[in-house]
Amino acid sequence: MLAYTARRILATIPVMLTVAFVVFGLLYLAPGDPAAVIAGDQATPAQIAAIRASLGLDKSFLVRFGTWLWQIAHGDLGKSIFTGLPVTTMISQRLEPTLSLMVMSTLIAVVVAIPLGVVAASKQGSWIDRGVMAIAVFGFSTPVFVVGYLLAWVFALKLGWLPVQGFHSLRDGFVPFLRTLILPSVALGLIYIALIARITRATMLEVLGQDYVRTARAKGVGQRSILFVHALKNAAVPITTVVGSGIALLIGGAVVTESVFAIPGLGRLTTDAILQRDYPVIQGVVLLFSFTYVVVNLIVDLLYTLFDPRIRY
Repeated sequence: MLAYTARRILATIPVMLTVAFVVFGLLYLAPGDPAAVIAGDQATPAQIAAIRASLGLDKSFLVRFGTWLWQIAHGDLGKSIFTGLPVTTMISQRLEPTLSLMVMSTLIAVVVAIPLGVVAASKQGSWIDRGVMAIAVFGFSTPVFVVGYLLAWVFALKLGWLPVQGFHSLRDGFVPFLRTLILPSVALGLIYIALIARITRATMLEVLGQDYVRTARAKGVGQRSILFVHALKNAAVPITTVVGSGIALLIGGAVVTESVFAIPGLGRLTTDAILQRDYPVIQGVVLLFSFTYVVVNLIVDLLYTLFDPRIRY
């Protein structure tokens, strides 16, 4: 296990290098000039050229990429073109809202989706099964921003139960923190719920057809024990896989959700940086998201051995 973990950790290095090269290359080829944005509409070509030189944007692709990699190797993601603040500082200032939103969305999705999938599998063909699948189709088909605006209109504007936007830190109290997270977490978690519920149902249907399940029923084991003790444990590996891979959905959806609910997290930071062509900030946030996804997948792989002792690395 230790050897496998060490190999996986070392394997993240070329993955992150590839991500860094692709991100840097795409931003290099993207239209728009941050120097022109900084200079303003009335700037002369000479003024724009001077700003480009001061920012190092006049250098070749390889020189700029090599300089950036050298900074990353020393723990420096560079400085924002517009604010002058270190990118690590800007990320740390925005990390809590995004992390809170993703953790809350994951908890809601797992707590809701897995029981829904189990119940749907146990009631195959019934109205409960069809209802769960209808919810899954709705979750996959409806964009996050549509769900977000709908929830804000109903629960914030019409009923006045929850705030429509903003974020309160956990330091401000658990209740204000939770109130600002409920609507965006449900909006972001809906597509995640749909994904996990469908996979749980499909996997449970396969497991419930196994011989050991029929033997347990013949011995008089209760339905609840069969579903949540015997069957669900053996269906845990595919479910864990989809929970881990679904983190990518949360990362992408967080950008939209934070814009809808005006949450000052990494999603809003990324959106603002893209509009301003603030390349160092964009590169730093994308690298952080990519690294998070790689780490989550490593954890998922290690969890396989916990759910299925037959798996050994």
